[in-house]
Amino acid sequence: MPYIALARTRLAVPRSMFAALPYFALLLVALALPLAGQEYWTVIATRAAIYWVLVSGLNLVVGFAGQLAIGYVALLTLGAYTASVLVERAGVHPFLALAAAAVVGAMAGVVVGLPALRLRTFYFAMTTLGFATIVTQVALAWTGVTGGGIGVPGPSLAAPFDTAQGFYLLCIALAAACTWMTLNAANSRFGRSLVAIRDAEVAAEACGVAKARLLMLVFLFSGALAGIAGGLFATLQSYITPDAFTFDLSVLFFIAILIGGRGSVLGPLLATLLLTALPEFAAPLVAWSTFLYAALLLVIVLLVPGGIADVLDFRSRRALPSGRAVVPRIQLLPALLSYGVSRDDLTLRGIALSFGAVRAIDGLDLDLRPGEVHGLIGPNGSGKTTTLNAICGFAVPQSGTVRIGGTTLPLGAAPRRAAAGIGRTFQTPRIVGEASVIDNVMIGGTILGRATLIETLLTLPRHRREEAALRDRAMTALRLVGLEALAAIRADRLQHSELRFVEIARALMPTPRFLLLDEPAAGLSAIEIERLGQLVVAISRQGTGVLLVEHHADLIFAVCDRVTVLNLGQTLASGTPAEIQAHRDVVEAYLGR
Repeated sequence: MPYIALARTRLAVPRSMFAALPYFALLLVALALPLAGQEYWTVIATRAAIYWVLVSGLNLVVGFAGQLAIGYVALLTLGAYTASVLVERAGVHPFLALAAAAVVGAMAGVVVGLPALRLRTFYFAMTTLGFATIVTQVALAWTGVTGGGIGVPGPSLAAPFDTAQGFYLLCIALAAACTWMTLNAANSRFGRSLVAIRDAEVAAEACGVAKARLLMLVFLFSGALAGIAGGLFATLQSYITPDAFTFDLSVLFFIAILIGGRGSVLGPLLATLLLTALPEFAAPLVAWSTFLYAALLLVIVLLVPGGIADVLDFRSRRALPSGRAVVPRIQLLPALLSYGVSRDDLTLRGIALSFGAVRAIDGLDLDLRPGEVHGLIGPNGSGKTTTLNAICGFAVPQSGTVRIGGTTLPLGAAPRRAAAGIGRTFQTPRIVGEASVIDNVMIGGTILGRATLIETLLTLPRHRREEAALRDRAMTALRLVGLEALAAIRADRLQHSELRFVEIARALMPTPRFLLLDEPAAGLSAIEIERLGQLVVAISRQGTGVLLVEHHADLIFAVCDRVTVLNLGQTLASGTPAEIQAHRDVVEAYLGR
């Protein structure tokens, strides 16, 4: 098992010293900084460490999940005032006040994150900026608690953290802990699911990723870190007023992630250090800081769109071998697919679905049996993909039912279909291009994990066992489709035909009872179509019911046990391949011979 090769992917756990070396090097430099005797730079480094505590959590929201949360300075503000007010007005111990700031930040993180469930891109960004404005106005107006424009003293820590060096070491320790936890999250099923939501949301839902729950967990965690950062920020400032929480800070946090690169932890860490130190080297231009940040971002976008992470990703610039061929190993199927004795049919009854005045499906009945390949063919616009979407919950019929055995599946609820035993591929491969091939396949096994986010953050035993088992299973799936040699390669470097088989490997990860294939032969060569057909038949013989939507009639008639022909959303004919080939209406409407 090539674990060393797999560990070098950007989203892989740093199992080797090579992958962990940059983090250890930064930590050693940080620990050695006080020895230089430059207290001024120790203060700047303290500020950078505090900012990273916030950015490390925000990175999961922005860099991994792709949510444009710009106004996170609001959570820094809440954490700072919570810690300061509790210490100054209530006499709470500073570390308990930091814990309270984390709780307030976590709750505020959920409040900030709720609009993300309905709003996208810039609309969500505007809500976060609006929240930041509200928090600032409350801090100004609530003079009895926050001191209004006058402000309130920040918490003072007891020895040994009451000195500049002692407080610096505390901040470095917390920053290191946050780096470790976010690395654990990024390299887990939670991190892979976040990236899938960002780049291939439909595929993520088909794999069982519950977007709403996942985003709320991440906003909760990132909010807690922002609250802690706020408490530390108040301690560093000694005295805080609303003026300390400027829009420039929000810009710094957000741009650090964009400059650092999506789906990376090291890139945003280096960008945070750079952006914190940059104003100190250009002190006369401090009033132009927002302009400088914007200019730097523009340069990065134009010259290095992938950010610092892409600059450091030397592997992606290595040439791949030419003349690659996809050769599935069908004999490995029993190691991946296993079923019990009791099996149920997947049945559709009276499915009707309209898009405005267009009747996409009109009273469709369909039976998909375990261990059979059922072909679904028809002219373009006949309702084939819409039927798959109705089964998978992406389209909600106006009438009709979808059942597995005696269980009626709820209409819609796409993320629940994977747990019901339904897997699928798509007309156009829905792949996370920036992730490795094996990470893409592991996304398909998301529902197999049981470890909680806390167990993942702390890399507790159950999380480690599940990750190891999931990686082994993903390698088996890649061997099955003949792509194990490309496991560590970024998926966006693969050929189209290879992506088709990666999707099949991903769909097989949770041992689906029914596999829906949407034009899997599109773009494949003749020999690849032949190998695909052999794989599809072998999958069905393991007990999986396969529903094959395809325009290659030769493939349909070669591998299918039964075929249903759709025309204008209705069943034109249904039967064996021989019966369909001899059906006059089918020949006239579709086969054209």
